[in-house]
Amino acid sequence: MTKTDLINEIAAKAGLTKVQAKAALDATLESISQALANDDKVQLIGFGTFGVVEKPARTGRNPRTKETIEIPARKVVKFKAGAGLGK
Repeated sequence: MTKTDLINEIAAKAGLTKVQAKAALDATLESISQALANDDKVQLIGFGTFGVVEKPARTGRNPRTKETIEIPARKVVKFKAGAGLGK
């Protein structure tokens, strides 16, 4: 499903225009992104939880050259599906 497909579904199910549905989806995604940027957790009961985890620095290997490289520490977004997702 693409973002356009999702906007169409939201518009149909919520009785909104596509413009209103797009605005609602954009606002939701922006709010989730902003919360994650602030290291907050976003819990959507019945759907799942978005969170930020820190990955430590590690040693890796370039598969093409077999050269050892250092992979820096970084933060990544993690999603844990809720019990109601996929039913």
